[in-house]
Amino acid sequence: MHKTKQNSYKKLCQLSSFSFVFLALSSTISYADTQQKLSTSDTTTPTQIALDKKCKGIVTAAGKYGRSRQTNYGVFTNNSGFGPVGNYSWFAFGPNAPYAQARWAEDWSGLCNDPDKNKDWFNRLKYIPLNDSGNIWLSLNGAERFQYIFDSHAYMGYQNKKNSHRFLLRSIYGADLHVGSHVRAYVELINAVAGGIRQFGYQTGTQRSRLNLQQGFLELKNEMLGAKMGVIGGRQFFVDAPAAMQSPRELANIRQSWDGFRGYSIWKRFRIDLFDLWQTDEHNDQKVFTYGPNYNARLYGAYSSLALPSFYALGKKSQLFLDAFFIGYLFNGTTASIPTRQIAAMQKGSTRRDNIGGRISGNVGTINIDFTGVYQGGVFRPANNGNTRPVRAFLFSSLISHTFKNVGGSLTVGLKSDYSSGGNYKKTTGAVRNFAVPYFPTTDLDMTLYLTTSNSVSTGPLITYIPRPDILMVLHAPFIWRANTNDTVYGVGLTYPLRDNYSGGYIGSLPQFSLGYEIIPHLVISTSVAGFIGSSSIKNAGAKDSAFVLERLTFRF
Repeated sequence: MHKTKQNSYKKLCQLSSFSFVFLALSSTISYADTQQKLSTSDTTTPTQIALDKKCKGIVTAAGKYGRSRQTNYGVFTNNSGFGPVGNYSWFAFGPNAPYAQARWAEDWSGLCNDPDKNKDWFNRLKYIPLNDSGNIWLSLNGAERFQYIFDSHAYMGYQNKKNSHRFLLRSIYGADLHVGSHVRAYVELINAVAGGIRQFGYQTGTQRSRLNLQQGFLELKNEMLGAKMGVIGGRQFFVDAPAAMQSPRELANIRQSWDGFRGYSIWKRFRIDLFDLWQTDEHNDQKVFTYGPNYNARLYGAYSSLALPSFYALGKKSQLFLDAFFIGYLFNGTTASIPTRQIAAMQKGSTRRDNIGGRISGNVGTINIDFTGVYQGGVFRPANNGNTRPVRAFLFSSLISHTFKNVGGSLTVGLKSDYSSGGNYKKTTGAVRNFAVPYFPTTDLDMTLYLTTSNSVSTGPLITYIPRPDILMVLHAPFIWRANTNDTVYGVGLTYPLRDNYSGGYIGSLPQFSLGYEIIPHLVISTSVAGFIGSSSIKNAGAKDSAFVLERLTFRF
């Protein structure tokens, strides 16, 4: 290893050690403080009564007391019906969860009159009143995450990195300022470093970043026409889309953010979002505060959801949601290129993808369902003034599962299946039929990112077991085929050079298992293992079986 690489690796290890010694001590102090406070009895005092009166007009958290502090979006609060709120259980679970997917979707104003607020030391940072009435207040959040990733043959051997070891450290800190009930400003900063041995992918802008603005927006909101309405302008996450199409890019070191505007209206049983966003450019990791809008990637459209009346089935309260959406993509560059017949060759160009779809999700008793269907139209415009081609592509995603409550915890057993249409690299005219997923989808298909939802058919069991509140286990074992044998195989950020020397549709299987444990409040450790077991045909074409290990330690408040 070169001297510069050794110094960089040494600094990374030193920084990682310092950060996690600090957070472990902080969490331990918080845990000890919590245990001490739990041993004392809570009594209502005249001071507490006065505090309740003072805070009466500003408490907007979903639940006056309690440990979950999500903004009250009614029936959309505690389920995947509203993307920013949803519990991203891979990264936050246990007694202190769920935190929201987007931290700005949390509301900690309930701490103003919560008699239990001092049971967690970090609550001191969650609600900081800035005036006498308490309706101007600041909330701070943060997360430190260390990841170690091992790949035996990354991307089925096509990264040419055998036995790769990657070390990634990410620091995210945010400040949420509320000025009354109608104005809020949110700022979130990120710093991400990465090192390792035979590492790869660090030049893509998704793993390394000097100190930068990850989010920064102004929100204006009010209640009008019987709805909670608001507009958010500036840099922000957007996660209000099916996971098979777009995600916050949590598996990478740098989460995906957008510049633009989003408006929302939420009634008792209906909500709608309108949005127009440009992806941020994150490829300069040498200077601080360099992120700017990337005008080569645009996301726009509308998403609506209707909560049907709740009902009882199989002895349990049931709730279903019907969604309808239009999501438009405009992008060019590598992600817009389509494969040609020549091995490793791609036709460059730009594309517009018009996604029109629907979704039904929720539960019928102990049966959970989640079905999504998308038609993707639009056009592909080849570079150098080639002939424009229409787009005709499809995606279907389904999950049906059953939750068992009498097994010493919560056990959910389901079947996850996905279909994403493929194209034909032999054709240079006619419709383009490969379903494009340029914005880092997550479908439970693959935690390794070796494969993505384009030209694929997959199915397999998905089992989630929570034996107690601080432990989470997930097993997924999909079997995967090509939707069209005249199209190649796609990974996240990679198009495999598989053409006529690869025959048949079967790609292989990807069994994967994850175990998460909350060591103490705010500190979670998790282990994930996966393996790609390729078909004989794909291995004859040059692909290799792969093993993947992810170790993660996460501190958050």
